Amino acid sequence: MTLAEFFGCSLLAFGAPVVMFALTVANDPVRIIIMIAAAFGWLLSVCVSSLVWYAVVPLRSYLAFGMVFAVIIQEAFRYGIYHLLRKTEVGLKEISENHDIGTNKLEMAYVSGLGFGTMSGAFAMFNVLADSAGPGTLGLYKGSEFFFVSSASMTLCMILLNTFWSIIFFSGLDEKDYKKIIWVIASHFFVSGLSLLNRNQLYAATILPSYIVLVVTAIIAFKSAGGSTKGLIQTLAPSS
Repeated sequence: MTLAEFFGCSLLAFGAPVVMFALTVANDPVRIIIMIAAAFGWLLSVCVSSLVWYAVVPLRSYLAFGMVFAVIIQEAFRYGIYHLLRKTEVGLKEISENHDIGTNKLEMAYVSGLGFGTMSGAFAMFNVLADSAGPGTLGLYKGSEFFFVSSASMTLCMILLNTFWSIIFFSGLDEKDYKKIIWVIASHFFVSGLSLLNRNQLYAATILPSYIVLVVTAIIAFKSAGGSTKGLIQTLAPSS
C-alpha cells in the first residue's frame, strides 16, 4: 500500500511537469540551461529567506512571518531572472541550435517559470514522499490520511502557478503593465497564506481556492502569451 501511495503521489505532483519538460524543454540544451539556472535562483531565494528568518530571532516561531519574507524574496529573484535573461537572450540565441528561441520573449519566461516551480515542488515534496514510502500508514503520526495526497495536489498547483506567474510577470515588465505584476505578487501571497491552514488539517480550504487561483492565472498567462479563444478552438478542433 505504501508503495502505491508513493508512486501515486509522485505522479500527481510531478507527472504533468515532467511531461511539460519532455515535450517543450528537453529537446533544446539552451532551454535546459535556462531551466536549471531558474531552479538555482529559487534555491538562492530560499537560502536568503532562511538567513532572514534566522536573523530575526523574536519572530522565528511565527510561520506567517517566514511566509511573507519568502514570497517577497522569491518575487525579487524572479525579477532578477527576468533581467538576467533579457540581457543574455542575444547570446543564448547565438549558441542555441534553435535560432527562434528569442522570437517569442515569453518562451524564456515559461522555461524559467517551470524551473522555478519544479525546484519549489521538489523542495516541498521529497521529504513527504520519503515518509509516504513506509512503514505503512496513510497519514503521519496522529495526522490525516489525506495529508500525502493533499501535499501532492498543492505541489502540482505551485509548480504550475510558478510557471504561469513567470509568464505573466515577464509580460507585465515587457509591456509595463503593472496590473499583471500586482496579480502575480498578490496571488502568490494569497496561495501561500492559504497553506498556513494545513497545520489545522483544513486541506479543502487550502486546495479549492488555490486551484481557482490556478485557473484564473492560467487564463491570464494564456492571454499574455498572445493566445485567443478562437485560436485555441482552431488548434483543438479536428482537421477535416
